[in-house]
Amino acid sequence: MKTTVSERGQITLPKAIRTSLGIKPGTVLEIALEDGKISAWKREESDSVHTWRGRGKPVAGLNTTDDYLRVVREE
Repeated sequence: MKTTVSERGQITLPKAIRTSLGIKPGTVLEIALEDGKISAWKREESDSVHTWRGRGKPVAGLNTTDDYLRVVREE
């Protein structure tokens, strides 16, 4: 595939590449120069909510987040 550098130094990634790699608006790419070639890869964002989703243990009788955290921290 081929793309052209714009006057502002920008390139457009072909749709086939964006689709196959799941690159969407806002995706962060790391770019490096290796042996005279440009390499790019998706940067894996660490999302604390995503990381911990589903790891909490439900505790019956607790009405607030503060109550829940107090119990979990005591374990």
